[in-house]
Amino acid sequence: MFIEKLRKVFIGIFVGAFVLFGYAFIEPYWLAIATIPFVSPDIPASFDGTTLVFVSDIHHGPFFARWRVAKLVDKINRLHPDLVVFGGDYVHRDPKYIIPCFEELQRVQAPLGKFGVLGNHDHWENAALTRQEMLRAGITILDNLAVWIVQGQERIKIGGVGDLWEDVQDLTPTLEGVEEHDFVILVSHNPDYAEHLTTDKIDLMLCGHTHGGQVTLFGQWAPFVPSRYGQKYRAGLIKTAHTRVIVTTGVGTVTPPVRFFARPEIVKIILKRAI
Repeated sequence: MFIEKLRKVFIGIFVGAFVLFGYAFIEPYWLAIATIPFVSPDIPASFDGTTLVFVSDIHHGPFFARWRVAKLVDKINRLHPDLVVFGGDYVHRDPKYIIPCFEELQRVQAPLGKFGVLGNHDHWENAALTRQEMLRAGITILDNLAVWIVQGQERIKIGGVGDLWEDVQDLTPTLEGVEEHDFVILVSHNPDYAEHLTTDKIDLMLCGHTHGGQVTLFGQWAPFVPSRYGQKYRAGLIKTAHTRVIVTTGVGTVTPPVRFFARPEIVKIILKRAI
């Protein structure tokens, strides 16, 4: 009797492990829409209700086919965003994926513009070609650059910095001409850059890079996060001493192509003016 019970326990463990292992290969295809209302008194009245879609870490490559990039674009467009921001790491492993990736991203529609920065993988593959194709796709490059977005008589500013691992970071263009009451968004592929901020003029940072840990202990903890600050910037909305940071779990994966309780996502941010 004892042997039979033990056998059933081992069978149960084996079946459970097999199911969880299989699920880890399924979750990368289970793309979520994470909706985050972002409230600030600095948001101008004409931008109240503005929809910003943030997408990062597509990693188009051997584990993320072009048809999946096409479906991603369709999902973005169905959200009817006012502006779209890309957080870098567009491709994975080979520069041959750069052109087809941006041929699909060219179809993204956003009346207030499409903006993006490069990530570490983009520098590893071909930064020059990535920039060329971003521009061809109508994406404004924000690496150490910034632009004002204007509606009527009001405006907000969006800027970016170069990748923390593979580039330099210059915040000057983002802060130039900014007053305390202005609403300012900063895009940094790597969320660790938040620890470098010494100004309170950045209202919101948008970051990727971490993949939410990609493999987690049921969403509570990840054994590996590519950050110097452990779990702090794994994913979600984080308040720091100087700003608030949204870290997306991203869309694609690196090797191995699995996720476990770190679902891929498109982040839909709704700007809300605090009264």
